[in-house]
Amino acid sequence: MLHKFNHRMKEVYGEQCLPRCTVFRWCHRYEAGRVNIKDLPRPGQAHVVTNSATISTVDELIWQNRRITSREIAVELSISNGTVHHIIHKKLGYGKVGAQASVRES
Repeated sequence: MLHKFNHRMKEVYGEQCLPRCTVFRWCHRYEAGRVNIKDLPRPGQAHVVTNSATISTVDELIWQNRRITSREIAVELSISNGTVHHIIHKKLGYGKVGAQASVRES
């Protein structure tokens, strides 16, 4: 049955078809009683979702102290430095602003 299923998928999708091993794995999971194709949760560090509360807290900390570092924000909010960087640059759209260059007259 699995071979027929995979063959039919190849006919329909051609080269864009999923690999045979993936199709077989999904079919075995379905036959074992699983109806969801998502992977089961794995042990390890949980993925922190950047929700609106965290984003607004980071923004508030930056507005309170413009010289605060991303490491200080990470420690205060107990999130990773990478998450803070993602929030600052991708979610809030902030970037570094260097000092203005001035023309030196001799």
